[in-house]
Amino acid sequence: MTEWTSDDVANRLIDAARTARRLPSVRVQGYFNVWPAFVRTAYERLACEDVPMPRFPPTPVDVEQMLEVMQWVQWLEVEQRHLVWMRADRYRWCDIARRFGCAVRTAQRRWDLAIDIVVIRLGEGD
Repeated sequence: MTEWTSDDVANRLIDAARTARRLPSVRVQGYFNVWPAFVRTAYERLACEDVPMPRFPPTPVDVEQMLEVMQWVQWLEVEQRHLVWMRADRYRWCDIARRFGCAVRTAQRRWDLAIDIVVIRLGEGD
């Protein structure tokens, strides 16, 4: 991509957040469950919580793009990283503003500034 825009960077951040959610969970190696699987009756299954939908693992291309976005995030300061990542995870602006202790419009301006920093750095790399 030759010309990066704020929308392109924001969309790549959203894709990276989605990919990170689809990664397999981290587990401690060497531990396993020896208990047999319980067969539950229909009445017991009704009382159980909903079974989470299966997550399909991301493709290698998605993981590479996510890692590229992670390198972009390193250009930002720690608070800017949190702000950008919260927005990529689709947090509402009022929740983001509450987390950073500022007004909603201030959080939006800080997000715009962080995205612009990434756009400028990407433009320098060409």
